[in-house]
Amino acid sequence: MEKTEYIYLTPMPIRIWHWLNAFGFVTLAVTGLNIRFPDYINIFGDYKTAIRLHNTAGFVVSASYLLWFSYYLFVARTLAKLYIPTLEDIRSGILRQAWFYFFNYFMGRPNPHQTTPENKFNPLQKTVYLVIMIFLLPLVILSGFLLMYVTPLRDIIHYVGGIKTLVSAHFLIACSFCSFLFVHIYLATLGHTPFAHFKPMWHGWEELEKQGDHDKKEDQH
Repeated sequence: MEKTEYIYLTPMPIRIWHWLNAFGFVTLAVTGLNIRFPDYINIFGDYKTAIRLHNTAGFVVSASYLLWFSYYLFVARTLAKLYIPTLEDIRSGILRQAWFYFFNYFMGRPNPHQTTPENKFNPLQKTVYLVIMIFLLPLVILSGFLLMYVTPLRDIIHYVGGIKTLVSAHFLIACSFCSFLFVHIYLATLGHTPFAHFKPMWHGWEELEKQGDHDKKEDQH
């Protein structure tokens, strides 16, 4: 009987960050809809309650982001290695991985990326996470902070284009996060089993895919 192999892929600080961030983000999305469209969405009873919950969730997401950033930069020291695509990733890795998601996966062919703790993200993931985690998330946190303290920070708000520009930017970035969430959940199901990529976010260990799994998929097709 073939023994199942596992790798320790997701350390506990990252799992804590992931679920804090997920809970905070969902709260931000729901309360944000309530704040943006109060005439159509009224989940929390009144407008002020939605704002208070939105601001509290904003602080949770900001704190979890600091946890994530500090861990990868100062503890693991793998921020650049994990989240910045290499030249090879840009030249061919991104397209190869996209082709796997859109076509090869459904043909039962193996994932071109072999996950390891030192290289756990494929080229497409690296590129998307670089944009999301290094650029967009700090921007949405900063814009949210400015919107929380409009009066004392009015000079800075005026400098970045005024309150309408700031609100629009904050909303559009939030919409991009909502789009990412749906794609993220879907792509997470494209492992050798539908829940293979979810389990490491609970206990840290990921089951290695065996060659026989590919053969079974190909036989099914």
